[in-house]
Amino acid sequence: MSPVNAFANPHLLWTPQELHARLGDENLALIDLRTTAEVMTGIIPGAQHIDIYGVGVTQTTSPIWEEFANLMRSLFAMRGAGSKSTVVLYEENSGNKIGRAFWLLEYLGHTDVHVLDGGLGAWREAGYEVTQSMGKAHGRSFKPNIRHDIFITADELHKRLGDKGVCVLDTRSDEEWSGENTRGGPRGGTIPGAVHLEWLNYLDEKGKFKKAPQLSALFEGVGVLRDKAIVPF
Repeated sequence: MSPVNAFANPHLLWTPQELHARLGDENLALIDLRTTAEVMTGIIPGAQHIDIYGVGVTQTTSPIWEEFANLMRSLFAMRGAGSKSTVVLYEENSGNKIGRAFWLLEYLGHTDVHVLDGGLGAWREAGYEVTQSMGKAHGRSFKPNIRHDIFITADELHKRLGDKGVCVLDTRSDEEWSGENTRGGPRGGTIPGAVHLEWLNYLDEKGKFKKAPQLSALFEGVGVLRDKAIVPF
């Protein structure tokens, strides 16, 4: 299987120039996912703030998961990300905060979500301004359309371990993969049968996503193939 030459969704990643051209668009919901301390150093004009790692759950059983998903839906809506909004996410680079927020919005059924490729670093490098002033948020209606097909519980995944049609992808650090770093968990290591490709490998030296052929080769090199169901964690 040869590497793909272009992204399946080329409009998902926005350049700073594309975002700058849309600033002031009433339908745009620009979300800064960094910590409060980072946001205080400057944000893109018009952005609203959600510390995406500032809220979370340690269990995904019912009803805990459903309540958390509804909480996140409400939070995005309060920050101006409605069902019909064009949502653009950013952090310092194209990091793992982006992945969490993007997946949550996809799970909630939002179909118009984008990523500022290279994040705030790329924005600054392009010569665009940042501000210390955050404007008033204008809440919007966000009616969810839950994508149950992209969610799997630990019990469901356990039943499918060994299934040749499933590829479990561990995107954590080498130390977490090996069990050297447990990050406070009761046990170290990884899910049996998982393949490993740390998320930092997806980015170039400037924190932007690598080109499609490079990413395709990386994933195929560890067995993440397009004809499999991929379960990343």
